[in-house]
Amino acid sequence: MQSAATGQTDFGGAFNGAVVKLRSAGAPVTSVIGYYGIDKDAYSGFFVPEESPVKGPRDLLGKKVGMNTLGAHHEAVLDIYLQRGGVSQADVKKVEPLVVPPVNTEQTLRQKQIDVGVLGGIFRDKALAAGGLRKVFSDHDLLGALTAGTYVFRDDFIKRHPETVKAFTAAIAKAIEWSRTTPRRQVIDRFVAIVQKRKRNESPEALKYWKSWGVAGKGGVITDKEFSVWATWLEQQGQIPKGEVKVPDLYTNEFNPYADGGARA
Repeated sequence: MQSAATGQTDFGGAFNGAVVKLRSAGAPVTSVIGYYGIDKDAYSGFFVPEESPVKGPRDLLGKKVGMNTLGAHHEAVLDIYLQRGGVSQADVKKVEPLVVPPVNTEQTLRQKQIDVGVLGGIFRDKALAAGGLRKVFSDHDLLGALTAGTYVFRDDFIKRHPETVKAFTAAIAKAIEWSRTTPRRQVIDRFVAIVQKRKRNESPEALKYWKSWGVAGKGGVITDKEFSVWATWLEQQGQIPKGEVKVPDLYTNEFNPYADGGARA
């Protein structure tokens, strides 16, 4: 997304909290469509070994929580969980988030190098299939269905090439809806065919674990909530000035054919 903001690429995509931070820093970018998020199938869970004493928010004090990166989705979700559980801001600081690559999180958790591990997608499903882990909570438990990431364009690109942005957005919107209404096996088969056709020596093995994009709005239509939850957290953390970022200014549904409640040709 930073590459898009500096003009090195035409578009970018990222966690919506990162979009908020980038706009706060003055980057002239606007989100046009959601592309990943949280639902009952696409979620990140905070897992512990079955015998762990961690069962609720206050049990996390003094514990190490492994996640893919700091200052983003998982750390925000952790903080929100603690706040909603009545943990004071001073005590929130007693929980230690640590960066652990997702590919290593399960092993690091089982070896008790961390107390809690954040697992999603293929890593979550493989870990649960192996047994011995228990979910404390997930982002879906906490926030419900929510689009968490969007594609952005620079404002000057949108102004110069509105038809390109419209075609790009419409194609992704229709692909999202196709994946919702098509049997899962057929969607995965299409993924595999695409990977094989481009001949990049890629393994399609991970594709069999796909279940959902987690996009909440029809065709990736964006709502205020999908930015406000992160903007509020960033303000509380002092990462952006309070009231500086106006959520409705961060995105547009102008180019999405589903924005009026149905697809246009």
